[in-house]
Amino acid sequence: MGDVSTIVFLHAHPDDEASQTSGTMTLASRAGHRVVCVYATNGDQGEVPADLAEGETLVDRRRAEAEASARVTGTARVVWLDYADSGMTGWEQNTGERSFHGADLDEAAARLTAVLDEEDADVLVTYDWHGGYGHPDHVKAHRVAHAAADRARRRPRLLEGTMNRDHLRSVFARALAEDAAAGTGLASAAHRMDVDGPADDGNPVGTPEAEIHWAVELGDAVTAKREALACHASQVTDVGMFLAISPEQFAIAFGREFYVEPGCEPGMVTAWPFDDPR
Repeated sequence: MGDVSTIVFLHAHPDDEASQTSGTMTLASRAGHRVVCVYATNGDQGEVPADLAEGETLVDRRRAEAEASARVTGTARVVWLDYADSGMTGWEQNTGERSFHGADLDEAAARLTAVLDEEDADVLVTYDWHGGYGHPDHVKAHRVAHAAADRARRRPRLLEGTMNRDHLRSVFARALAEDAAAGTGLASAAHRMDVDGPADDGNPVGTPEAEIHWAVELGDAVTAKREALACHASQVTDVGMFLAISPEQFAIAFGREFYVEPGCEPGMVTAWPFDDPR
């Protein structure tokens, strides 16, 4: 898998790494790369579990879950930029005092740049232009990552994690056709995630395959992806949806992770992207 690199992943909330890049993170750490996961927010607008201990807050729980996920993926360092979760589009939290969505771009970029410089990062991984599904914090993470990469002492290579809209459409259509009741498993997820319908910002989910540059085959690291998701058990609605899918169906739907690389020639390649760039 090439020379050893330091790869920094910027995610908006704890659990985003599990659903979107945990397979790639696992493969990278197994190959000897240094993996760093930066969370922009503490995820304080997530679901509050019923089993919080006395004195334990949701932020405490979500930080502990993120550390557990890091142990699964082999992540060497977890960093918190310490902004507040902005909630979904249109929530009053969008304009909260510590909201990541409302944060000054230069200030937020400076926090991430400090991490890039401390790590002398080779690669920075963030989200596509609309954060996959339009969540305000995901969109802001995209903007912050690009700004921080430009400011870093040594500019890292930049990749944007995304969902392959065409792949998901095909997989979900097959699942729905095979399960007319659509009450469980992948068909249930398909009902919750209409990839062509308006997502949080009104755009469809993810990116068309024609605009994607890299597909990473997870192989047996797809098991680590499920384990990383399971670490975020407090987020019952979203994580529960993923874990309700059988391991076999999960591997079919989520056994590859996809990346856009700005400036790259068109055409998706199934390969390990952290060797020589195209």
